Amino acid sequence: MNRHNEYECAIVGGGPAGLSAALVLGRARRRTLLLDEGTPRNRVTKHSHGFLTRDGISPADFRAKAHEELGKYSAVECRADRVIALRQVGPDAPHPRFVLSFRSGGEAFASKVILATGLRETLPAIPGLAACYGTSVFSCPYCDGFEMAGKPLAILADDPHKAAHMAQTLSQWSRDLLVCTNGRALPSELESFLRLNGIAYRESAIHSLTSEAGRLQTIRFADGTEAARFGGIAIAEWEQASDLHVGLGCKLAEDGGIETDAARRSSVEGVFAAGDAAIIAPAQLIVAAAEGSRAAIAVNSDLTHESFHPPVPPFRKI
Repeated sequence: MNRHNEYECAIVGGGPAGLSAALVLGRARRRTLLLDEGTPRNRVTKHSHGFLTRDGISPADFRAKAHEELGKYSAVECRADRVIALRQVGPDAPHPRFVLSFRSGGEAFASKVILATGLRETLPAIPGLAACYGTSVFSCPYCDGFEMAGKPLAILADDPHKAAHMAQTLSQWSRDLLVCTNGRALPSELESFLRLNGIAYRESAIHSLTSEAGRLQTIRFADGTEAARFGGIAIAEWEQASDLHVGLGCKLAEDGGIETDAARRSSVEGVFAAGDAAIIAPAQLIVAAAEGSRAAIAVNSDLTHESFHPPVPPFRKI
């Protein structure tokens, strides 16, 4: 193998988790490859919130600043490419290695892998929703609720239970709420819950959303009625954005995230998972970044441990 294709750790995914992991490993002087195909889930978002010292920053500016900081560390190589295959070689060896194949051609080899591939979201199938999403309709009240506080808001969901739960959460920012279940009937206990707490609801299917420059104006229902709204929350369905974990044999947790221990080691030796790929909720920038740091520390710890012959007992992994 050529030295320029060998790395101590390969990080698949260049979001906040992957970027944070690369920073920690760069500072630990670990030869690291960060792979980012450049299609982040939050690219439609204008501003990111809740990250101390970076509150309100755009996702593009956040990534640009992160890459500027990573440029200080010669051990880190950032590559704009997609990993199309990831396989383990020597699974019976004490410390398995991994081969990554790229869309652009070629391969790289790594002793450890961090999967920071994130999630893919599927929004309710409502005409006009895409035009509002990221500007006046969002997925997380903790990220965007403050800017909508006190306004007439809608909860758009295909799952009545998730809609009712979101109404309870969103009520901290506004009490003028309209739960829209897009043709799905509310169970009687949820109807009672919403009515008791003064939350309006509509079970009629949604015909479309009207907006101007991404600003929600009206919800039009299939029964011909309308409701004026300022913005709201759309409840998406989530799934892994990449299936690389499948070929490696990584187990999934009940919530659909890659199963890991507290240090973000997956069920496969040498494979770690960080960010939204491992923790489905809360899907926040600062949480993902912290989990990337946690995974990188575990990678460095394991690489250090493996470099001693034999390791000094007793050794307990973090």
